[in-house]
Amino acid sequence: FRGDPREVLGEFFEPVQKAHPDARESYLAIGELALEKSDFSLAGKSFSAATKKFPEDPDAWFGLARAYSNSDAETTEDALEKTLKFNPHHTGAKLLRADHYIDAEDYAAADAALAEALKINPHHPEAHAYRAVLAHLRGDSAAEAEARTAAFAPSATNPRVPHLIGRKLSQKYRFAEGAALQREALRFDREFLPAKAQLANDLLRLGEEEEGWRLAEQVHQEDPYDVVAYNLTTMREAIAHFETLTSEHFKVKMDPQEAKIYGDDVLALLERAHATLSKKYGLQMRGRTTVEIFPKQSDFAIRTFGLPGGGGYLGVCFGNVVTVNSPASRQSSPANWEAILWHEFAHVVTLTLTKNKMPRWLSEGISVYEERLARGSWGEQMKPRYRAMILGEDLTPLSGLSGAFLKPKTPMHIGFAYYESSLAVEWLTQRWGMDKMKRLLADLAAGREINAALAAHFAPIETLDSEFATHARQLATGTAPKLDWAKPPPATFASDDTALEWIKKNPDNFTALTEHAKQLITEKKWAEAKAPLLRLIALYPEQRAPDSAYAQLAKVHRALGESDAELTILRQHADLAADAPETYERLMELSSQRGEWTQVIEYARRFRAVNPLRPTPYRFEAEALEATKAPAAAAQAYRTLLQLDPQNPSPIHYRLARVLHAAGDKTAKRHVLKALEETPRFQEAQTLLLEITGNASPDRAGKPPKPR
Repeated sequence: FRGDPREVLGEFFEPVQKAHPDARESYLAIGELALEKSDFSLAGKSFSAATKKFPEDPDAWFGLARAYSNSDAETTEDALEKTLKFNPHHTGAKLLRADHYIDAEDYAAADAALAEALKINPHHPEAHAYRAVLAHLRGDSAAEAEARTAAFAPSATNPRVPHLIGRKLSQKYRFAEGAALQREALRFDREFLPAKAQLANDLLRLGEEEEGWRLAEQVHQEDPYDVVAYNLTTMREAIAHFETLTSEHFKVKMDPQEAKIYGDDVLALLERAHATLSKKYGLQMRGRTTVEIFPKQSDFAIRTFGLPGGGGYLGVCFGNVVTVNSPASRQSSPANWEAILWHEFAHVVTLTLTKNKMPRWLSEGISVYEERLARGSWGEQMKPRYRAMILGEDLTPLSGLSGAFLKPKTPMHIGFAYYESSLAVEWLTQRWGMDKMKRLLADLAAGREINAALAAHFAPIETLDSEFATHARQLATGTAPKLDWAKPPPATFASDDTALEWIKKNPDNFTALTEHAKQLITEKKWAEAKAPLLRLIALYPEQRAPDSAYAQLAKVHRALGESDAELTILRQHADLAADAPETYERLMELSSQRGEWTQVIEYARRFRAVNPLRPTPYRFEAEALEATKAPAAAAQAYRTLLQLDPQNPSPIHYRLARVLHAAGDKTAKRHVLKALEETPRFQEAQTLLLEITGNASPDRAGKPPKPR
């Protein structure tokens, strides 16, 4: 259906519902229409209403499962269970389960689900299409051909068969194969919009933008009410103003204002990543990698997924195309954009080497591992919660790690999946060597199944599962081994008296020390707070959290006016934390007061790696560069500061003019005039103007106010 869904709802379905509230077909029809248009919210509401009205209707529950299939794993699984409870022979439910098993790379379970579906209908085209997907992923071309033949048996030109196979392969990042299959579907039926829409997305992810955008526009024109097509065309208009920056190996598209501020830094970071990782993995890249940086998270989500959402994603790599959120989209939860780009380019390398034929855990594990190698503070690190998860019941066997990304219990569990995957890669590489890791990637590129490739170069998967679990638990128990990690009884901190009594009996308990320090800081008992914080650091020096004992102790030293001690602790914290802008800012202040200009420049760089869109680091950096006689770099820092539209640009123009004049740059006059335009009575600027025009001597220039 390609008309206005609202008209259909208003003129047909809703009147039927009102006239015949017990007619299940109207609820199901509304839900199906919403699913067809990718309006999953409306689909969920309609099918949810249907399950309440008809609680034993398997089709209502199956519709609900599909509505939440991409957003809520728990609701989906519950709906599938109810579907099969009320109809144990519901083929659609079994196929949807197989679909999810394929996503989780649990191919044995997918085989079993498909076998159950084929017992019900041995000629089901979609069941055989899924079998073709599995065979392709296993590199079994004979089995794939057999499954395709069976899928086409009822109809030799059924476009849904290549469309489904291609869609699933694209979800495995095999966009070239997926695009070819969508073209096959369109040869069978030129008007089959699902294939045209999927092809548009595949081409955009392959970097073939001209044809990709053209197809997306065609889908939108042919069906203006398709949500994904509408979102894509609207998003394209929103980013049409993006500027393109190029270097030897990269093409970066980003907001023009952001490009002026940190575009050169982006290119420099990417080229460093290219030089490091391409050499390490022995990859000769062909052509430029495209990186798109979105200041709006909604545009990033639509470009990446076709729909809003994906708030937990910082970046996504499709192969030679990378999409990332800019720091502008993450003001409330800053992340190190340099680490993000390094991570995503590691994906470019490994996906290119394997022709996109690698399990998710290995791909993510290598990228996080390479982050940590590039800079010790980058990437997921061991933390108290991860330690507890490893020693508890949350450690996933190496063979099932890809599934950990599919159904995380909490946001913490998705971070843990990244961390555990990186531990697995680190363990494999350090124990067996980098050469074997490279051979593993080569085997995957040739189509070898992951467990067989692991067995060939490392050990059988059962052995790897067992030995990796042992290794991870040893790491966890080796984290702050002298610290007491036991959880206090629930009522321990109900009162000050019970808390102090328990702390006395358990002086090295992590929770007790942490809570005691927090309480003392809350009461502003600064001197007393030192003891538990120093003890925490002594027992657990690898703390990296923003509110770690280092950050708390620095706060205590500052309150007590102990700036030397504060500086020492802040430096330790900065070396451990990749995204601590408050710490970097305070370090710039303290280092500037001491005239330690090299330190100021370093912490300004670290600040910019988290948020390059704030003026603070450029102000400190410019002052430090002036002091170290680097006029060209200082001038650039002042120019960037002006790009950030400061409230009071006058002193910045003055300082820039002073630097330029000292270097003999004639544009100094323009900037000093801008300073006077903003503040006509700016005496130092007046003096500098006279000096520039030859009417005063240099010694008349006064000390300028600091720019704000």
